[in-house]
Amino acid sequence: MSAEKHSTRIASGDGENDRSLKSRLGGQVVLVFQGGGALGAYQAGVYQALHEAGIEPDWIIGTSIGAINASLLAGNSPDARIDRLQAFWRRVERMQCAPFLSAWAPAANWLGNLATLFGGLPNFFTPHAGAFISPYFPLGSENAGYYSTAPLKGALGDLIDLAQLNSGAPRITVGAANVKTGDMHYFDSRSCPIGVSHIMASGALPPAFPAVRVDEDLYWDGGILSNTPIEAVFDDNPRRNSLVISVQVWHPRGPEPSSISDVLSRQKDVQYASRTEAQILRQKQLHRLRHVIRDLSVLLPEDVRNTPEVKAMAAYGCTTRMHVVRLLAPPVSGEDQSKDIDFSAAGIRTRWSAGLADARQVLAERPWERDHDPLEGFILHEHMSDAPTRTS
Repeated sequence: MSAEKHSTRIASGDGENDRSLKSRLGGQVVLVFQGGGALGAYQAGVYQALHEAGIEPDWIIGTSIGAINASLLAGNSPDARIDRLQAFWRRVERMQCAPFLSAWAPAANWLGNLATLFGGLPNFFTPHAGAFISPYFPLGSENAGYYSTAPLKGALGDLIDLAQLNSGAPRITVGAANVKTGDMHYFDSRSCPIGVSHIMASGALPPAFPAVRVDEDLYWDGGILSNTPIEAVFDDNPRRNSLVISVQVWHPRGPEPSSISDVLSRQKDVQYASRTEAQILRQKQLHRLRHVIRDLSVLLPEDVRNTPEVKAMAAYGCTTRMHVVRLLAPPVSGEDQSKDIDFSAAGIRTRWSAGLADARQVLAERPWERDHDPLEGFILHEHMSDAPTRTS
């Protein structure tokens, strides 16, 4: 497997464990996974670090590859999750392309990604010949894509226990876009049974992959509307104290591009980072306002505070606090605009290892235990390490 297999738990003096962490928070641990194709290997490394520390999420939210990783976690018992993640990423790993170019990694990687683009990945997606006849050729609503994702459906069926997936431990939520209405829809195990079709719908990125029908409606990849589905946490009712670990594989901030390749890569980052900066600012404002309302309502005379009108207004206040740890996956040296289809063994291993190292560091630092303004209901902790070098 391309990821580290070491799974020794962090000693209690150096890290957290599930019980002590959740006791301090007085709430839940939530994992939020972006969509990003091959970049999702970083998410697997983040989970491995949590697992080593004895911390299991109460709720996992994902879109696209994030939904796939989420289903592999929620759809298996804690002792099987690392093995299932490893099994999936082994399946989708592409064969080495042009080994004679191994000494010149950029060229070998470029050729490998090109081979994936034209030939697919046998255990993930394969070219749909009919789609290349003509863009007007009638394929049918559930087949209109350049690739078939039947191999992915088979892999998920093999690796996910549907009973465990719907056990509620952890809760799982996956985002998908309704093709007809253009609305974002979150399938949530708290309100409906989740199956392979829901996960497939969340990852049906057009025009590469065809839409997936769930009940009566067709759905595309939720990433076309919200690739960072963190709003599902903030809009949840009732709100709970939470440690939200938002694992981002696209970069909202970056350098000015100076080549066409740079432009294409930066354009993808901006598009799929999914307005996270604006979301964070809005949520900080909202949570601070809720805490202000709470504190102001306590200052009112009791006879005023107990009137129906004031009670209704005071209900907009709350005491919940959300610590949001934003883990920003570092760019891998030598990557380009095709990084999201870099399913090479080296690419998967490098990103998985980076996620493992970054999450271990955050768990060791425990930023959520630092002093903070009591008026703040949303406290952001951001982490990004230096760009790792691809290993052969």
